[in-house]
Amino acid sequence: MKKTLFAVAAATALTGAAQAQSSVTVYGLLDYGYQYAQQRNATGTAGTTIANQNTSGISGNGESTSRIGFKGNEDLGGGASAFFTVEAALNMDQGGILNSGATGNRQMFVGLGKKGLGNASLGIQYTPVHEAVAVTDAGGANNQNGNVIYDRTGGFGAASGQVVAGSGVGLNSVSGMSTNTSYTVRSTNALVLKSENISGFSGKAMLVSGGKNSNTTTQTVDNSGWGLGADYTWNKLYVTAAYQSFTNQTLGGGAFTVGYNGAGITPGVNSKDNQQYYAATYDFGIVKAFAQYVNRKVTNFGDNTNYVSRSAQQIGVRAPITPAVQVWASAGTGSINAGGTAVTPSKFNGWQLGSDYMLSKRTNLYAIYGQTATSGNAMATTYGTNAATTAPNSYNANSYAVGVRHTF
Repeated sequence: MKKTLFAVAAATALTGAAQAQSSVTVYGLLDYGYQYAQQRNATGTAGTTIANQNTSGISGNGESTSRIGFKGNEDLGGGASAFFTVEAALNMDQGGILNSGATGNRQMFVGLGKKGLGNASLGIQYTPVHEAVAVTDAGGANNQNGNVIYDRTGGFGAASGQVVAGSGVGLNSVSGMSTNTSYTVRSTNALVLKSENISGFSGKAMLVSGGKNSNTTTQTVDNSGWGLGADYTWNKLYVTAAYQSFTNQTLGGGAFTVGYNGAGITPGVNSKDNQQYYAATYDFGIVKAFAQYVNRKVTNFGDNTNYVSRSAQQIGVRAPITPAVQVWASAGTGSINAGGTAVTPSKFNGWQLGSDYMLSKRTNLYAIYGQTATSGNAMATTYGTNAATTAPNSYNANSYAVGVRHTF
């Protein structure tokens, strides 16, 4: 009897120890508020035909995309650990249901880590460029117009009879300001390696392999990529650089299209997609300054003279007014060539103002306003297809959002 009791006690103790060494966390973010957006297109000879569109309403995701996630960590002993993350977007405007498909699968990966070395993970993950943008953007990579680096649509559109933020006004594909045209945010089938911080330096590498050298009787498919990133911190100075490249090749089928690997992780066809990003921040105490530069060039795999390129630079500041209130401002310019060497690039610009009022560590109120504008010859070619279209001579959009955001 004593042996039985001892065995039960020992098993219970071991179970408790195992549980103490493992953890699973449920986390998420809910964002709701009021949004307004307007766009203006000028078409025809010298832009004589004007088209205006504006929408407004109560909607989600004004500052950040609502989501729910699960993450866990297990101590394997000897400084080694196993970890995972599963995260999905929430359709705040359609009953709060989980968003399905590639768009909804924000992150999904599993990995191993070792103290003193770093970690390795496999799955749907943020790219080196996006991780760099996330910590060097004055506006926190929010979802309103006006940011030329993390270029979002702002505004509303209709989906299944519902009002949806970010899919209508402002989503003009030829403006160079549509969702995530600056760089690839996430990639599927990715192996990501990250080092620990050593004397202020840290690095990361990404290898993407999805359907590489997949052969059929009619075509060969190569969906692969790679990326590198490096960070350096010295006192109040932070500097980062990242480069990534994606190959989307379909020999034997499909014409060249650009596409963009945004939230939907949608690649182009027969394209080579090179992206680079450089940024720095410096905290002066009363204000934090930001400087950013991004460049993307998507080239026809079989014709180097046929390409789409986009570059942008942006500066910004963020400052605490009180311990609970922070404000920010950013402004940037850029150019887009959507037709190769024979097309004069278009020019665009954007600016944004915003504020956060922290009610607690997890809840804040926000107010954001931004504007973007694009004009030039490259708008005569559809960004993303390289095919002629009846495009505007100029494009302008603005949006604002006021709301509440809660993290858990």
